[in-house]
Amino acid sequence: MYISDFARLGQVSVRMLRHYDELGLLRPDHVDPWTGYRSYSPEQLHVLNRLVALKDLGFTLDQVRRILLEQVGPEELRGMLRLRRIELEDEARAVGTRLMAVESRLRMIEMEHHMSADYVIKSLPAARLVARTATLDPERLGEHIGPMFAAVAEGLAHVPGALATPIATYSITEAGMDVAVGYGYAGDAPFGAQVIDLPAVEAVCGVHLGSMTTIGESWQAMHRWIVDNGLTFAGPCREVYLRAEGEDQSDWVTELQQPIRR
Repeated sequence: MYISDFARLGQVSVRMLRHYDELGLLRPDHVDPWTGYRSYSPEQLHVLNRLVALKDLGFTLDQVRRILLEQVGPEELRGMLRLRRIELEDEARAVGTRLMAVESRLRMIEMEHHMSADYVIKSLPAARLVARTATLDPERLGEHIGPMFAAVAEGLAHVPGALATPIATYSITEAGMDVAVGYGYAGDAPFGAQVIDLPAVEAVCGVHLGSMTTIGESWQAMHRWIVDNGLTFAGPCREVYLRAEGEDQSDWVTELQQPIRR
C-alpha cells in the first residue's frame, strides 16, 4: 500500500507516519530504492493501532518503543486504558476544583465592600473531639477532608450516635494548614485517631449555606467583620457541620466558629 493509502486506513497523517519511520517505531514494509517511495503492508496496522493507543494514553515515544518490543496484548492495553482513565478523571476533578476556587476568589473581590454583619458572639462550651490530624496544603483541603472524616467514621460506626456531630478545626501555620477532622464523642479514640480537647471559648459565629467550594467566601467575610470590629483571633477556627449528608452539597449547613478575644 502507498503511504497515503496506509495513512487513510490507519486514520493518521502521512506526516505522522514519516515521523514514526524516522524514530524507528514503524518502518515501511518496503522503500523503493529508486524513488524513495514508502509502502506499507496491511498487516502493519496492528502495530500502528498499538502505537497510537499508547501515545494517546500519555506514554512518551521512548516508552511506546519499549512497550511495542514487549508485544503488549489487547487485555494489557485495556488495563492501561482503565488506569489512564482514572488518572485523567482525577486531573479533570483537580482542574474543576481550581476553577471553582478562582470563581470563589473573584466573588470575594466583588464583595470586598459589601460584607455581611449577620454574626453573633457567643460562649462555646469545652468539647471533646475524636479526630485525625494533618498538615495540608490550604489549596488542596478538599482532596483530604472527606477521606479523613471517612477514616474516623469507620472506627466509630459501631457506636450509636457517635457520628452525630462532625467537627473540623483549622489553623494556618508556616508549614501549611493544621487540621483536625472528626466527631464530638466522649469515648475512646479508635485506631488511627486521637482525642482532642477543645477549650471553652468566646467565638464569633455565623452560618455558611451550601457547597464547601464557596466556604472560603464566608470565612473571609467573617474574618473581615472581626477585624473591622476590633476583635482579635484567639485560636483555630472551627466548622460544625449541622447538615452534611449526600453528594449534593447545595443544602448543607455549616456553622462557622472563630474564637476571639475582645
